[in-house]
Amino acid sequence: MTISAAPVDSEPSAIVSLFWIACAAVAAPLVSRLLRGLIPDVVVLLALGIVLGPFATGLAGTAGGVQLLSELGLGMLFLLAGYELDTRLLRGRPGRTAWLTWLAGLVLALLMVRLAASAAGFTTAVAVAIALTSTALGTLLPIVKQDGVLDRPLGRAILAHGAVGELGPVLAMSILLTGNDVLASLAVLLLFAAAAGVVAWVPQRILDRRPGTERVLAALTTGTNQLPVRLVFLLLLVLMTVAEVFDLDVVLGAFAAGMILRRLIAETHPEVQDSLETIGYGVLIPIFFVVSGMGIDPAAVVKEPVRWVVFVLAIAVARGATVWLSERFVPHGTNLVRPRERLQLALYAATGLPIIVAVTQVAAGSGLITADLASTLVAAGATTVLLFPLLAKWVRGPVTAAAKPGSTASPRQE
Repeated sequence: MTISAAPVDSEPSAIVSLFWIACAAVAAPLVSRLLRGLIPDVVVLLALGIVLGPFATGLAGTAGGVQLLSELGLGMLFLLAGYELDTRLLRGRPGRTAWLTWLAGLVLALLMVRLAASAAGFTTAVAVAIALTSTALGTLLPIVKQDGVLDRPLGRAILAHGAVGELGPVLAMSILLTGNDVLASLAVLLLFAAAAGVVAWVPQRILDRRPGTERVLAALTTGTNQLPVRLVFLLLLVLMTVAEVFDLDVVLGAFAAGMILRRLIAETHPEVQDSLETIGYGVLIPIFFVVSGMGIDPAAVVKEPVRWVVFVLAIAVARGATVWLSERFVPHGTNLVRPRERLQLALYAATGLPIIVAVTQVAAGSGLITADLASTLVAAGATTVLLFPLLAKWVRGPVTAAAKPGSTASPRQE
């Protein structure tokens, strides 16, 4: 039975909510480790959020600024995703192939949604299709690094498709889910790109023309100042604000902030990334995932388990199958030749959750999808994070664990 939302006055206070959220954030990696990593940390955070939320115990709520902290966690998640993105992966024949593959998956997902729910509006179908074609690159990176394949052809293919699988849905959200027509949305997106270009140009100009700026930043990096981290936080909020002013989703602003940040400081101040990961993965991002879990109605998922399974299969087909077909039949110069590696790539590419959470939040907030449908989509996304990397490890076997000739993998990684 679906539990109705509690009145605001009966919600726990912000401090009490944050206490329980902090308990969940501490427990999640411990539970994941006890289970030998079979259940990723992010899935545990979502599950604990369900337990704490209004559809279960009601121990935590989103009042009193908790929702704002969750928004900042979403921003930090996509800032770090943008920071990890190597734009070189988006260019050349492999990059173009990855883009065309993602677009083909989006069209296929849209056709499947329209066939399955012909009564649904076009924008609603687009929102669901975008959710079905994402790749959780930020979630995959630790898994791929642990498996020792990041510097191999398989790892590079995962990075290419993962980069497009994150950036593509973010752009699609901004163009197709704003409520404007496509041309107007493209115009707004171009204006945002111009504004982001100015935001990127100003600090670069200062650094180039004022050599003393580097010394000031170095002097104020440690201790109680932490000026670079404060500047990064300001950059994040500037671009999230610009995105909101242009009526775009703040995810796009956060992603752009990460890409700009990579260009500005990745080589000169790599230590800033450690600070950002400490703040993001240590505090804000766990809050985002727990709060996202609090919005999932488990009764809605259990009530229609077939729809849950269908969504998981739809993600596997729309994203995983298109990547597999592309890698098998579309030559781009760096195709994977081993069948098992192609299947691994397809499974990794179909692993999506953060974008699904973001899309469902935008779509549910705009009335494009129901809360029950959003809950099922997020549950399906969590299932892909739980299931597909495990299947990829099982598919790998002893043959593909060996490095290819010329691989930089160490014997320990074999």
